[in-house]
Amino acid sequence: MPLPSALDDADLSRVIEMAWEDRTPFEAIAATYGLDEKAVIGLMRRQLKGRSFRLWRQRVSGRRTKHLALRPAGVLRGYCPTQYKPR
Repeated sequence: MPLPSALDDADLSRVIEMAWEDRTPFEAIAATYGLDEKAVIGLMRRQLKGRSFRLWRQRVSGRRTKHLALRPAGVLRGYCPTQYKPR
């Protein structure tokens, strides 16, 4: 599956970053960039090295915070409050 033409290098980098984040659900990526979970998996497969992709898949498979329907009711944010610290 080819990448959507609207994704430039900065957007591609952000999608990969969002996919790695534990608390960013696939639905947020879909809403922001129009990529469903299957498309994100394909993008990660193409963009990451083989070992990195396998580690990522192992990490997100079954992770409750990566799917809105599986998230606990108290998880309302997409990232940890300490994640984006001013430098």
